[in-house]
Amino acid sequence: MPDVDVAIVGCGPVGLVLGIAVAQRGHRVAILERYQDQYPFPRVVAFDGETARNFATVGLNDDLYELGEPVGEYDFLNAAGETLLHLDNPYVPDRDGWPKAVIMHQPTFEAALREHAKTLPNLELRTGYDVTELVDHGDHVELNGELTASWVVGCDGANSFVREHIGTSIVDLNFEHDWLLCDVVFHEPRTFKPNDLQICDPERPTTIVSSGRGHRRWEFMRLPGESLEELSSEARMWELLEPHGVTPDNADLTRHIVYTFKASIVRDWKRGRLLLAGDSAHLMPPFIGQGMCSGIRDAVNLAWKLDLVLREVASAQVMTAYVQERDPHVRRTTELAIEVGKMISELDPAAAAVRDRVMFARQQDPAQAGVPQYFALTDGIVRRNAEGAVAGLAGDLVPQGRVSRGGRTAMFDDLVGRGFVLFATFDPGLVLDEDDQSFLKELGAHVVRVLPGRVPDRNLKDHEVIDTDGVYLPYLTGTKQVGALVRPDFYLYGTASSRPDLSTLVKELRADLLPR
Repeated sequence: MPDVDVAIVGCGPVGLVLGIAVAQRGHRVAILERYQDQYPFPRVVAFDGETARNFATVGLNDDLYELGEPVGEYDFLNAAGETLLHLDNPYVPDRDGWPKAVIMHQPTFEAALREHAKTLPNLELRTGYDVTELVDHGDHVELNGELTASWVVGCDGANSFVREHIGTSIVDLNFEHDWLLCDVVFHEPRTFKPNDLQICDPERPTTIVSSGRGHRRWEFMRLPGESLEELSSEARMWELLEPHGVTPDNADLTRHIVYTFKASIVRDWKRGRLLLAGDSAHLMPPFIGQGMCSGIRDAVNLAWKLDLVLREVASAQVMTAYVQERDPHVRRTTELAIEVGKMISELDPAAAAVRDRVMFARQQDPAQAGVPQYFALTDGIVRRNAEGAVAGLAGDLVPQGRVSRGGRTAMFDDLVGRGFVLFATFDPGLVLDEDDQSFLKELGAHVVRVLPGRVPDRNLKDHEVIDTDGVYLPYLTGTKQVGALVRPDFYLYGTASSRPDLSTLVKELRADLLPR
């Protein structure tokens, strides 16, 4: 028997979320980190509502509002100071049940994740442990000749050793720029309106964002002909910051670095019992704040698949579905980040003028005025129709609202539970046969009937909830469906169009998890 079920190389947010999510399901996990101490500076500055929901899943539920801060208004301005794009991010629950954008101070978040990891007796964090050797024996992997694991996941960043060992090539998506990052802490509190800003000025594209806990970041694009030495001198940094009211008299420069924003993705996310997640598998420009969010999606997607394979509820073939699902999703997200990055980074004044006219025109069309919040799955473990295409809503990211039962009203995830969820407009027990119910129990699924708000709470049975916010019943009835089967990562496996079809839906999931 291997020493651990899953060994994770790398202890950033992605490795921590994956490790906690797998350990919470009862498996033995080791997170191996080459550095003794946590990285002290912020890299990521924000995350979206889906990621907040995933953070809540691994135990940060009660702390998220305390750890995070509101993004508020986020404006894209041209050189003349005119608004090209306005985004408003109120600090209230959105489609995922959490604010659609949250500012984070990454060291604080990582510390909270590490503290939570320490509460799990089956999760070991080894710091100062450099993985330099991997041997895949077919039924287990040996690390450094001294530790064995059923599966190994590389969450070890852009310079991943695990990726190097796998030997996969990297697809360059042809978007690369150098930017100077300056992290600042003001001597006195200061309010900014808008809170975050993209200055799309061909003279010097500039980003100004909060990075949590009183920290603020300025990012200046390196211009053609500008040397790294010139841009990285402290005198030059203060010169660039001074027009924004930032001087050595009112602020401290806590960190500065010239960073190359890249867009790339590996060809092979998996080889044998070795897998990749997060920056080990993909890099994307930061312009829509989806780099870490995509890595967290990798982690929660992989966690439930590892759980089912380790418990022998699913075939090891589901690991192939991890790649089928995450690769196209990451590509679409990266393409959007590149599109926004090109808009911000335009250095040709004539092209920038064309961009401005296009953006002004988009403001007149609500469908084009914002940035997409999420993409649906297009492959993998999702229900398909007779022609093999993804069926109906399958692959959609299921929204979250409040539900009520037993005198308590709370978010669906908190009241019903996390994991697989089967919810319907009728009592599912009326149509699920013994095999269906046994399989759902093996999955650890929550089976729920959702009722309209006019039903008295006191009459509810244990498996019934009231759709307090009116989220779940309209979600089904809007497409004439009567039930839905949701995966643990909140993506929809599929829906049922009739009562008998609910049983068929469950049987199809079983067949997808245990293919012949």
